[in-house]
Amino acid sequence: MIRQPVVCVLGHVDHGKTTLLDKIRETLVVDKEAGGITQAIGATQIPIETVKKVVGNLLEKLHIEITIPGLLIIDTPGHAAFTSLRKRGGSCADIAILIVDINEGFKPQTDESLEFLKQFKTPFLVAETKLDRIEGWTKHEDDTFVESYNKQPEWVRQRFDELHYKLVGQLSERGFEAERYDKVEDFKKTVAMIPVSGITGEGVPELLMILTGLSQQFLKKELEITEGTGRGSILEVKEVKGLGMTIDVILFDGEINKGDWLIIGGKEPIVTKIKALLKPPALREMRVERQFEPIDHVSAAAGIKISAPGLEKAVAGSPIAAVSDEKDIEFVKKDLMESVEHIEFESDGDGVIIKADNLGSLEALIHILKQKNIPIKRAEVGNILRRDILEVESVKDPLRKVIIAFNVSLDSDIDKESKDRNVKIIKSDIIYKLFDDYDVFLKKEYEKIKEEKLSQITMPAKIKLLRGMVFHATDPVVVGVEIIDGLLRSGAKLQKNGKEIGFVKALQSENVSVTEAKRGERVAVSIDGPTMGRQIKENDELSTVVTKDNIKILEELGMYAEAELAKSLQETKKK
Repeated sequence: MIRQPVVCVLGHVDHGKTTLLDKIRETLVVDKEAGGITQAIGATQIPIETVKKVVGNLLEKLHIEITIPGLLIIDTPGHAAFTSLRKRGGSCADIAILIVDINEGFKPQTDESLEFLKQFKTPFLVAETKLDRIEGWTKHEDDTFVESYNKQPEWVRQRFDELHYKLVGQLSERGFEAERYDKVEDFKKTVAMIPVSGITGEGVPELLMILTGLSQQFLKKELEITEGTGRGSILEVKEVKGLGMTIDVILFDGEINKGDWLIIGGKEPIVTKIKALLKPPALREMRVERQFEPIDHVSAAAGIKISAPGLEKAVAGSPIAAVSDEKDIEFVKKDLMESVEHIEFESDGDGVIIKADNLGSLEALIHILKQKNIPIKRAEVGNILRRDILEVESVKDPLRKVIIAFNVSLDSDIDKESKDRNVKIIKSDIIYKLFDDYDVFLKKEYEKIKEEKLSQITMPAKIKLLRGMVFHATDPVVVGVEIIDGLLRSGAKLQKNGKEIGFVKALQSENVSVTEAKRGERVAVSIDGPTMGRQIKENDELSTVVTKDNIKILEELGMYAEAELAKSLQETKKK
């Protein structure tokens, strides 16, 4: 016996994920979403009869016999809440559909989705959506892609080929060999690409056929049904009238019975008894469905709603298990606690604090931060609290004085306190935007630190005293100079042939006082110490006195050209 595969649909916002699924299940879920963008994870069971109906005679043509009982399709928000479908060691998604608008190609969240697929080693195929929006494309409702493609004018086919192979190239740049499904010779080595339209249904038969075929051929072991302990992951925690607090769960292994003991993993595990098991009708989206069917038993894989006492503190993304024997509770509880220990953690060192709406999102953030070598002080689920502000304030490194918050609320008092204490809060409900904003913050902070350090050192500079431009011969000398190299600042000590002769008292450019002058500029310089005609003369070349410590700071800031100039000035001093 094999179960239905858990199929995760993910990709960039507004690339047509939910529209495509609506075409398959003939619903209008996308119209119910705020702005037409998926706001929460949902699950839909696609019975095998529906798959056969949509695929039609393609199965006979290709001699494919369907053995799986259906598909459990998970639609995720564009911010890759795919990671909420967690199980120990990876995602509970068996296979994924990466949605890419053929007209737009890869976008930031497409790359983000691809990173998660790599991270969890999830096999996937690519749905090239919005086929009907290609310039000149003639729509053929519910045709296979090949049938519709062959009916298009030659110039439209050429336009399709251009867009398709551009996408093939983008996948190749990211390390994947990919090709249109009907040209793939080895599905183990090549990612299958299926052009589709969620509006007209073109290509949808091939999409379901390839999805079903790949699941059956390559996921046989993963799809074998396990009896006993039911294991799953919480998608959402919400209150339902008449039921109280409930959890929406993806059951990816084992079985659950009404009356079983339910264990939810976390810092403080929850142990309770299942009061009701509810399942949405086939082809209905669990996240928006209101009519659920009460059941006494369910086997994996399934999307179910569970009602039980004490679910108020349950957290989305948490692992769950259900056992019928009370003696098994402690063993399972320990196992679930271990599975979340590596996600929520605290460290002793300096680093950023991460807050997220669920464990899956938190795990995704931790993974990205580790990839970027950004140290983490603490990571946990929940809104930003005053203690987070106070803790970050004590961090010594100004580049880490940051709270990165994903999809959580921010109280106005907390926001004000963070600004008063100079703690940066970077908040978004899109993961990739968090890191774009953090990069912007780092650049600004780095520039501040750089300017502060540079303001405290003498910059290397070479100057030439101009003939006929002596305005005052002594106490101080005022003379016109040209900056041959580097940056001359007020206050810099000057040397001639390695011997210190005075310092820059002031600079003027066109009768206006300035603090610095750079290469190529001509300015009047007031030099305290020497006398014109004795220690210095017209046409003399002077340079600033730069210490080894100054050179080290320049190198630390990546100012290697300036550091090399400073070293050459030190060599002159030795001579």
